[in-house]
Amino acid sequence: METAWVVAGVLLVVATALPLSKSDRWWIRSFDFPRAQIALAIVAVIFGLAATGPRGVLGHGLLIALVAAGLYQTRMMWPYMPWARQQVQGSRRSADPASSLRLLTANVLMTNREAPRLLRIVREADADVILVVETDDWWRSQLADLGRTHPYTVLRPQGNTYGMLLYSRLELIDARVEFLVQDDIPSIHATVRLRSGVRVALHCLHPRPPFPTEDDSSTERDAELLQVGRRVKQHDAPVIVMGDLNDVAWSRTNNLFQDISGLLDPRIGRGFFNTFHAQIPVLRFPLDHFFHSNHFRLIAFKRLPRFGSDHFPVFIALSHEPQAPAEQPRLQADASQQREADEKIRQAR
Repeated sequence: METAWVVAGVLLVVATALPLSKSDRWWIRSFDFPRAQIALAIVAVIFGLAATGPRGVLGHGLLIALVAAGLYQTRMMWPYMPWARQQVQGSRRSADPASSLRLLTANVLMTNREAPRLLRIVREADADVILVVETDDWWRSQLADLGRTHPYTVLRPQGNTYGMLLYSRLELIDARVEFLVQDDIPSIHATVRLRSGVRVALHCLHPRPPFPTEDDSSTERDAELLQVGRRVKQHDAPVIVMGDLNDVAWSRTNNLFQDISGLLDPRIGRGFFNTFHAQIPVLRFPLDHFFHSNHFRLIAFKRLPRFGSDHFPVFIALSHEPQAPAEQPRLQADASQQREADEKIRQAR
């Protein structure tokens, strides 16, 4: 039994150490995802080793390594705990329809056929902007009624699980589909005009994940995020980036994207809001995201009910407040981060 605890402990230490590498290989980057699961397993192994009595220098060394690994995993997740300091302030005014923006994003799982359930969730959320990803022509036909309430649309259905449908009840300006890194992975870019007249740049993404059946590295995913990050940093204007980014909130790439773009994460200080896998509770990660500039404060952030997909939908309500930029963080990448972003973008090209 002691041998089993030792083997498990060594594997957990290795699983913690691997993501420290800058390698983009899928099997290394996959360990960015299950930090909570690894941390809980580390606690179990520590108790198991303590109960059986670690022997010699190696046994005690393994215990120390496990404690260090557990502390590291906790530190990486700590900003997303509900008791951590919030990166985005709560709105200080009553929700003003003129200056607020309600958004919803959902990965439908292309083979899922529970469109009526999704439509009910969407109508109850009453979002101004709705992004639906992994959509093909069947899903476009099933969601066609959204065009009546949300007449500004950008529709790019595809049969490769990377189709995107965008519906808005607010005016979309210069809306377009782009293929930033891979010619079969679209992204949608537009400007949303709020009821107050303020213009908000909107970027909708769904990059390919690092996974054996999809991509053997995270290079293309990372490059797409960082290209958008570079783009939004060039303009001191309200910005929102949303979608299924196929990356967890606490990954190295996520942190790099935030610093490169200067965008804030409303999850920080509020919770994980795990959105995948909806059907496997013990394997859930925060993959569907909203990032925004410091022009906004938060009104509401919710994970919505499941509807047959492997993702939960997620909803956010933001308030555009002119004084917010002076009172919220202004993130900035340092020279080494800029070089890392340059290298990732270069490799993808």
